[in-house]
Amino acid sequence: MSTEAPPGPLDPELEQTAWNLDPLVDGEGQEGVKRQLDEALTRAEAFAEQHGGKIGELDSAGLEDAMRELAAIQELVSRAGTYAGLRFSIDTADPANGALLQEVQERGTQVETLLLFAELEWAALPDERAEALLADERLDFCAHHLRNVRRYRDHLLSEPEEKILAEKSVTGSSAWSRLFDELTSAIEVELPTQTTGGRSGLAQAMRGPAVERREQKVALDVALSRLALPDRELRRTTAEAITQALAPGLRTRAFAFNTLLADKATDDRLRRYPHWLAARNLSNEASDESVAALVEAVRARYGLARRWYRLKAKLLGIDRLADYDRMAAVTDDEVTFTFAQAREIVLDCYSSFSPKLGEVARRFFDERFIDAPVRPAKRGGAFCASSVPSVHPYVMLNYTSRRRDVLTLAHELGHGVHFALAADQGIFHQHTPLTLAETASVFGETIVFGRLLDEDSSPASRLALLAENIEGQIATVFRQIAMNRFEDLAHTARREQGELSVERFGELWAQSQSDMLGDSVEITDGYRTWWSYVPHFIGSPGYVYAYAYGQLLALAVYERYEQRGEELVPQYLDLLAAGGSRSPEELGRIVEVDLADPGFWDAGLDLVERRLGQAEEAARAAGRA
Repeated sequence: MSTEAPPGPLDPELEQTAWNLDPLVDGEGQEGVKRQLDEALTRAEAFAEQHGGKIGELDSAGLEDAMRELAAIQELVSRAGTYAGLRFSIDTADPANGALLQEVQERGTQVETLLLFAELEWAALPDERAEALLADERLDFCAHHLRNVRRYRDHLLSEPEEKILAEKSVTGSSAWSRLFDELTSAIEVELPTQTTGGRSGLAQAMRGPAVERREQKVALDVALSRLALPDRELRRTTAEAITQALAPGLRTRAFAFNTLLADKATDDRLRRYPHWLAARNLSNEASDESVAALVEAVRARYGLARRWYRLKAKLLGIDRLADYDRMAAVTDDEVTFTFAQAREIVLDCYSSFSPKLGEVARRFFDERFIDAPVRPAKRGGAFCASSVPSVHPYVMLNYTSRRRDVLTLAHELGHGVHFALAADQGIFHQHTPLTLAETASVFGETIVFGRLLDEDSSPASRLALLAENIEGQIATVFRQIAMNRFEDLAHTARREQGELSVERFGELWAQSQSDMLGDSVEITDGYRTWWSYVPHFIGSPGYVYAYAYGQLLALAVYERYEQRGEELVPQYLDLLAAGGSRSPEELGRIVEVDLADPGFWDAGLDLVERRLGQAEEAARAAGRA
C-alpha cells in the first residue's frame, strides 16, 4: 500500500479531466465577462427607468414581461459570476483570477442595487393584490419565487438602506470570505516520508540500509485523505502535520471569522431577525420549530455515533479512538480506483437506475464539465456549480483515487443531474432550498454504495465498505449537527462576549465535538484548531444543518425505492425536474414523504441505526468483533 500522494501523472485521464468554461462566456474569455456585465448594466438601467415606483401598477401581463426581463438580466450576471468563480476555484493564487472575481462582484452589485426596488415594491403590495396577480398561469414560471420574496417583508429595509448594504458587502462580508478561501487554498502540509537508500560494503553489512528522511508538501485535501490510512502512526503524524500547517495563518482566519460573526450580528439586528439562524431558516423555507426538532432528534441519538466509534476501536485493536482515528480504514487493504474506473462505476449505476439519469450524467464527462485533479492553489473539497439554466452545471473534485472519492463523484453528479433536470424551471425555480438540495446527491451516492457492496464478496472488504458508509452517515448527520452547535456557540458568544480569541474558538469547537463523541473518542489538543479550514462557517453561516436534513430525507426516499423498485423512478425524476418550483412539503409529497410529520427525523435515524447493525454483523462475520 502506498502512503504517498495520489498518483497524479500515473493516471493520465484524471490529469486531463479539466472543465471547459467557454460555454459560460460564448468562448470570449474575460472579454465575454465584461460584455455580459455591460449588457446587464444597460438593461438594468432601462428596467429601473421604466418600472421604478410602478411595480404595484402592473397587471399580470406587465408583471410577466418585467419578470422575464429580470430573469434575462440575472442570467447575464450569473454567467459572468460563475465563470469568474470557477476560474478562481481552480487557481486561487493567480492574481488575474482574483481581480476578475472582484470585478464581477463589484459590477454585479451595481446591477443588484439598480434592481432592488422591484422586490421591495412587490413585497409591499397588499396580500389580496399579490395573490390576484399570481393566480394568472402566465406567472407560473416565477410564482413560487415571488411568494417567497413576500415572506421577507418583516426583514426588508428601505430602498436607500438596502442599496447601501448591498454596495458595502463587496468590501465587507464578500471580501472576508474571499480572503478566507485564498488563505485555506494556500495551505500546504509537510508530511514526513521515508526513502530507503543504499549503503555499500562493510557499512551496509553492519548497519543495514540508510533511511533518509525528507519532507513532502501536499495540499490540505490530500493530507486529510491520509487520515483513512490503516497505519495509526501515519495517521497520528499526518494529524500533527495538519495542525502545524493550520497554525501560521490561524490568527488571521480567526479574525476573519470574528469579523463575519459581527457583520452577521449587525445585519440580523438591522433586519429584525430574532436569532442568528432565523435568516437561514427563512431561505430554506423551514420553520424554526422544524429545524429545532431536527437538531434535537439528532442530538438525542448521538449514542449511535458513540456506539460506532467504540466498535471501531475494537476493529482497530485499540482501547479508544483519537480524533485522527475516526476515518481510519478498518482493514489493511487500501482499495484504490483510477478515475476511469470511478467514472464507469458511477455512470453504470446511474444508468441502471434510469437510462435518462445516466445519459444526463455522462454529459459531464463527454463535454468537459468536470475538473478533477488535485492541483496547487486549487480550492479544497468538492462541489457542483449550477451555473444558469441555459448552461450545463459544473463539478469540481479533488480526486485522490480512494474509494471515498468514487462516492464523492457520485454525490456531486447527483447535484449535477438535479440542476440539469430542473433547468427547464428557469432561473427563478431551478434551485431547491438547501434542505432539499442534498436529496439527489445522497440518493446517487447511496445507489453507488449499494453496487460496491453487492459486488464485494470478501468479508473484510465488505466490512471496510460498510464502515466507510457508516462514517459517511455520521459525518453527514451527526457531525454536521455538531458543527451547527459549534456555530450556535460561536455566534452566541460573539454577540454576548465580543471578539473571540483563537483559544476560545478552540474551546467551543471541542465542546461541540465532545457533546457528540462523549468518551468514545479522545479529542487531542491539536484538533482544537481544525474548525479553521471549514468554509461553510465563513461563506454560508447556518448552512450545515441542511446536510443532515437532506441526508435523512434522501434515505427516506431511498427506502421508498427499495420497497417499490422501478415504480418510484418516474416520481423521483419528477421530483428532480420540479427544482424549487414548490414548497419543500409539496416536493416531498411527489415521492410520498411527509416532511411535516414530527416523526420523520426519527424514521431517518432508524435507517442509520439499521446500517450500523449491518456493520456490526459484518464485523462478526469477519471475525473482528
